[in-house]
Amino acid sequence: MKDERLDLDQRLKKLELERTSLNQNLIDARQASASSQSQAEQTQIKINHIQEQCQEWEITFEESHFNFPEEFCESENQALLDQIQQKITRLGPINLAALQEIDELMIRKKNVDAQYDDLMQALMTLETAMQQIDTETESKFNEAFATINKNFQELFPRIFSGGQAYLALSKTEGREAGVTVFAQPPGKRNSTIHLLSGGEKALTALALVFGIFQLNPAPFCMLDEVDAPLDDLNVGRFCKLVEAMAEKTQFIVVTHNKVAMEMASHLLGVTMEEPGVSRLVSVDVESALDIIK
Repeated sequence: MKDERLDLDQRLKKLELERTSLNQNLIDARQASASSQSQAEQTQIKINHIQEQCQEWEITFEESHFNFPEEFCESENQALLDQIQQKITRLGPINLAALQEIDELMIRKKNVDAQYDDLMQALMTLETAMQQIDTETESKFNEAFATINKNFQELFPRIFSGGQAYLALSKTEGREAGVTVFAQPPGKRNSTIHLLSGGEKALTALALVFGIFQLNPAPFCMLDEVDAPLDDLNVGRFCKLVEAMAEKTQFIVVTHNKVAMEMASHLLGVTMEEPGVSRLVSVDVESALDIIK
């Protein structure tokens, strides 16, 4: 009896352990069932959300399926999906008129591009014209400079009865080039015009002015007190030059110098026979000489 009782106690303990194990399994099964049900509900929510997005994007549910690789990680892709969703949210509401606006902007861009091409073509034409003008201007300047320099070199010895003078361009080339005047009257060894006397500078300037005038001579020329800084000897030289050039050009000379007046064929002056009353006087020198004779 004792052995049988021990055997029953052992069988009872074993059954108690099995019952406890079965109860724990039942609890685990219920928890697993509840978890599966929760997952199923979440999955259904996701499916519903996907179906709504499919309807919004106008695609079928089958087209939205993808074959995910084995290394697919749901958490990482969920994070990526969240980032994309945030970017979409930041884009703001959808502009339904965007396509029309794009078409309008494209038309406007074509017009602007056409205007830009026209401007670039006009700019190229303008640059080409400027280059041609610069080339022609430089060529004409060199021709004019050579002619004036030649005239200056011829007139200077005629005024000073000898010596030499010439023009030279400074080191700067092109339109901004400067001009240096070198003049050496007879008997002097100066290398620059600054070493000349006042009268010599005035005669040198006259030679240069007349050299420029001969480049494109006019029918007449007016000289206003150009002989003022000259002494009688230099005035005589000035008169000889004017008389030589008067064969092709009529000169009107404003002067108070008697030597200069002697070379004139006609004199026009202002006299005041009565105080406060001025009167113009015109004299034909040749006719006056005939009367005197």
